[in-house]
Amino acid sequence: MREVTTKSVKLNRDLDKMLDQALERDLLVRIGWGKQGDEKPKNGEIGVITHLPEKSRVLLLGELGECAGAMNQGGTFTLQGSCTSMLGAFQENGRITVERDSGDRTGYRMSGGEIVIQGSTGEKTGSGLRGGSIIIRGHARSKCGTGMKGGSIIVLGNVGPEPGYGMTGGKIIVAGNCSTPGEGAMMRNISSEEIEEFSQILEPQGFQIDSDALVIVPTEDNICEEKIPKRTIIEGFENISLVPSSAEVIDKSTTLEIESTILPAGLNENGLLLPIPWIVNLENVDNKIGEKSTQPCLVSSNPKENDLLLIGEENIVGSSNLISNCSGIVLDLISLSELNDAEIEATLVSLYSRMRDDSLVFIRGSVSRVERIFRLVVDLDLDGAIIDVSTPGGNRAASSLPRIGLVSRAMNLSSQGRTIMIQINKTPTAEDLLIARGAGCMAIVSPPSEEKLELTIKTLNSSIRGWMRELGANNLFEINRSNLRAMDQDTAAISGLRLIGYDRPLPMWLKN
Repeated sequence: MREVTTKSVKLNRDLDKMLDQALERDLLVRIGWGKQGDEKPKNGEIGVITHLPEKSRVLLLGELGECAGAMNQGGTFTLQGSCTSMLGAFQENGRITVERDSGDRTGYRMSGGEIVIQGSTGEKTGSGLRGGSIIIRGHARSKCGTGMKGGSIIVLGNVGPEPGYGMTGGKIIVAGNCSTPGEGAMMRNISSEEIEEFSQILEPQGFQIDSDALVIVPTEDNICEEKIPKRTIIEGFENISLVPSSAEVIDKSTTLEIESTILPAGLNENGLLLPIPWIVNLENVDNKIGEKSTQPCLVSSNPKENDLLLIGEENIVGSSNLISNCSGIVLDLISLSELNDAEIEATLVSLYSRMRDDSLVFIRGSVSRVERIFRLVVDLDLDGAIIDVSTPGGNRAASSLPRIGLVSRAMNLSSQGRTIMIQINKTPTAEDLLIARGAGCMAIVSPPSEEKLELTIKTLNSSIRGWMRELGANNLFEINRSNLRAMDQDTAAISGLRLIGYDRPLPMWLKN
């Protein structure tokens, strides 16, 4: 880990211990001062003071990095200093006060509570705001309130270009100079009723608003909310076949090693057991899989000990109460697509501060952005990635294999012990699972069929064993690209696999 990551994790873990005692005694937790009251300010920590529980109180001295106070669940956090981007992101309740400045996207997608900035804020303050209020004593830079759907932003200073761009709800109150509103927003004078309404919010802070303030609201014909194109797979691996790598079929008396283990990068123990190379993608495991099953699932709630927890926009706040109960987490960069690299790292720090040291940490992203996903895996020292091979408009799964393989090889992921899995949108066949293994992926992540899950797992187990004997492979690690063939010219062209019946390889795949 980087030094800033290590000290950020330590701060969060120390805070959690202090909060348990402070909540019992209704005490304020002070950070940044020594036992004698001497100042020892924090400097640059990322993803800290997050997921504060209801009634908790924290006072911190220092300059913080990204995602300070994010995912607040009802606590009170006061920062005697400043911070960078995404202060209070995803806040559901509670109150955050910053005595100096904050960076871009302050209050990003918050849905409740209050954030007070004594100084100024960066760009896109209140981006995607759902509810609650943000009060800024100083100035706000460009696109304040972009895409907001509710809540209020009160700026006592000036506001930069295009405030309210794409807003569909809520209000932006500007007491200073205001640029022309962005597309989908309009500006008008404040009403007497609004002065009274917002005075109730401002008076406890010692602020006030006058009748010359301006209000930015959505236009009556505001721009339609963007509709994200559906991600699909129009063709799976049905045009790829499996061929033996041995001249002889393995005798039925020979034991096959079908199980494999996903290990934390650089370690040889405490991994996640895969009875078959499939991770079942479910909302939760209730009534779907037996309690004694060792087949791991990727779930968004109620994880078992051998499951991975998928963390996206919808469950990022409540995830802190679940991550200690599972084998690891998968941060969903498809639903959190707006986060930059530093914000992704800070979000991960806030999460695995609450995890065991041997827990797995993955990110999930689209095959169309596989280069960035794998770079993040290396830069942030993660255990691996899940690559969703669906794309907007549709994708042929076979075309994803060489792209994933070539980028993985260029970044030496395999030699670093990092795991790659692929995600498809249907229940896999035994052939699908073996094709994925042959292409260098540890497992397939996909939903189950309508039939009983335990029966599906048992059927796949049996079919995989039959195929392995025919292929001449004692264990799954013996299956590689030499076992894969394209069944037609088109599939050969997009996958780089040898055409069935041909020994000469096409040049798209690099040699082992």
